[in-house]
Amino acid sequence: MTTADGWATAVRSRLGLGRLLPLGGAADGVWLAERAAAGVLRRTAWAVPGVSPGRLRIGLADPESAGEPVVPPPPGALPPGPLRIEADFAVRLAGNRTVPLPDTAELLRTALLRDAEERLGLLVTVADLRVTALLEGAAPGEEQAPGEAGGEEAPGAASGAPADALGPAAGTDMRTDGGTGTGTGPTATTAAVAAAVPGVLRLTSALGPSVHRGADHLRIELATAPGHRALDVALAVRAAVGGTLPVSVLVTDVATGEP
Repeated sequence: MTTADGWATAVRSRLGLGRLLPLGGAADGVWLAERAAAGVLRRTAWAVPGVSPGRLRIGLADPESAGEPVVPPPPGALPPGPLRIEADFAVRLAGNRTVPLPDTAELLRTALLRDAEERLGLLVTVADLRVTALLEGAAPGEEQAPGEAGGEEAPGAASGAPADALGPAAGTDMRTDGGTGTGTGPTATTAAVAAAVPGVLRLTSALGPSVHRGADHLRIELATAPGHRALDVALAVRAAVGGTLPVSVLVTDVATGEP
């Protein structure tokens, strides 16, 4: 890991984004914040009868077989390749109707793999699960614990901020000019085009301006709206923006709930 990558990893950790996961395949040029993915998959886990989810992490299934992205990735992002989910969960006991542990684990594994692909667009090939506790009398539907990625508290949790808040570096100001606040010129036009794509909830600025224009690439940060698959939205943004520079998209948040 280079010094720059180490710095980027530290910044992402401080912001609560977690790892930046490849979304789709090597040719797609899209990444997804681990925290956003984990938030969706923890909801999936809560819906499995008898499951109380705990720590959930996502990373490369085989780092040595990862490929090369077609566009410059966000700083320190994981390269394209199949992913692995590692998840801890407790099993809620329900009297004489308890489902055998292997069956519960298989239900959870199937649900996680399904929603990772259908709701997000992540290529997950392995789900490693670990039972951490047997709980008696815990009612389904209880609130999720804070910290959707890696067991860490999500930004804003202690202050009562909305669950989809991305911390002080993210927001709806759609900074597009490198932080000068002018919001004018070609980059602002790119931001307007990206924000108008169906399924884009808002542009975000977790790693810097919402539209980062480098010497050889363009990077756009965004959050997706409920009812939209993250990969599909990001690819639609890439297609809408077009232009002469290669475009990458970083999805920093995935809103859940009904559209």
